[in-house]
Amino acid sequence: MKEKYLVYKLSETIKNTSKIESQLFETFNVKRGLRNADHTGVLVGLTKIGDVLGYEHLEGGSLKPIPGKLLYRGIDIEDLVHNAQKEQRTGFEETIYLLLSGSLPDKEELYDFSRLLCESMALEKQTKIAIMELEGHDVMNILARTVLEMYTYDSKADDTSRDNLMRQSIDLIAKFPAIIAYAYNMLSHSAKGKSLHIRHPNEDFSIAENFLYMMKGSEGYTELDVRVLDLAMIIHAEHGGGNNSTFTVRVTSSTGTDTYSSIAAGIGSLKGPLHGGANLQVGKMLKHLAKEIKNWSDVNEIDAYLQRILNKDVFDKKGLIYGIGHAVYTVSDPRAVLLKEMAYELAKEKGREKEYNFLNLLEERAIHAILNRKNARTKKQVCANVDFYSGFVYDMIGLPREVYTPLFAMSRIVGWCAHRIEELNFDDRRIIRPAYKNIGQFMPFIPLKDR
Repeated sequence: MKEKYLVYKLSETIKNTSKIESQLFETFNVKRGLRNADHTGVLVGLTKIGDVLGYEHLEGGSLKPIPGKLLYRGIDIEDLVHNAQKEQRTGFEETIYLLLSGSLPDKEELYDFSRLLCESMALEKQTKIAIMELEGHDVMNILARTVLEMYTYDSKADDTSRDNLMRQSIDLIAKFPAIIAYAYNMLSHSAKGKSLHIRHPNEDFSIAENFLYMMKGSEGYTELDVRVLDLAMIIHAEHGGGNNSTFTVRVTSSTGTDTYSSIAAGIGSLKGPLHGGANLQVGKMLKHLAKEIKNWSDVNEIDAYLQRILNKDVFDKKGLIYGIGHAVYTVSDPRAVLLKEMAYELAKEKGREKEYNFLNLLEERAIHAILNRKNARTKKQVCANVDFYSGFVYDMIGLPREVYTPLFAMSRIVGWCAHRIEELNFDDRRIIRPAYKNIGQFMPFIPLKDR
């Protein structure tokens, strides 16, 4: 009891020690969350890897909303996705090659690279044993621990030369699907009492198909499932250097630490509910709306309930419509547009068109509700972001909620590795060290006998 009271007593001090008055951030011109006053990100670095476009800068400092664009090495992801779809092939492997190398592969290079990824996918015996022994109740946590343990099996773990960075990147990208699939199957076995399946990856499958095969077996998915998952992986692979997890990887990489420590830090960042866990919040909200709204096609009923959410009366009472709005995208999120296209095809295959239509109407009415919200401090153009549809898509494919955020990591590991390589190889690099101003008061030391 004494120990518990001491913890409680110390925790109570946080109320005062962590209180910083909001006006002080303006007084000292502090960019909270590395955001400018107009909510754009503070420029802290340069990159050639990815670019996120959601508005144009006009004379006088104002911003003009534009349809969103996401560029990988200068190439529009819409072109990447639509070309792969037109040729009826998966495109994630091509995306990996592009982000790591800076150029598109030719046919022979793509074939050889895809083979290399598949051949590198199988886990070493000690890694599989570690996953089974560690168990755990969160796949993201198991993923981070496994990545850190892989350091001990790498004879060149601390080598940051270009060839070794590329070797480690390809190996980690290839192994993430197997780690996640094995971690979930172990979790399902230990926590839910289900049969334990450890399926060896098939060297003739794409990364997307291998993941579904390792998760569900050869009879557990369709060709469309593979194509949609491949799309989801392409659009989540990179999002510029400014997203939290990629910045985390760049910050840790700037110290010269090893690849495994840096990637594990990125996983920890992505695990947060305000970043990679956002689609889970969307899923909870949509489930709540589907239950509470009786007529899924009644605009008036939908509008009224969304207003209650914004007023903090229902759901989690935070006043947020999850999956609507983005820090950069304004008119549209290109990832959401692409995923929505395939979501419709998948809904038809799965007989879930009614749910899709409900989701589509919710998107329209949620944007309307936010734009027309009374007493709003700012009127900002908003759109559905990728999280609005990703959870629904994963559910239609038949993937468990426990792997939604790990799926994000399985894709974003590509961008992380590309940014780590860049951080360690441009000429004027230096350790990233931001400044914090101390606003605490001076306190004299009081000897122990006088306290």
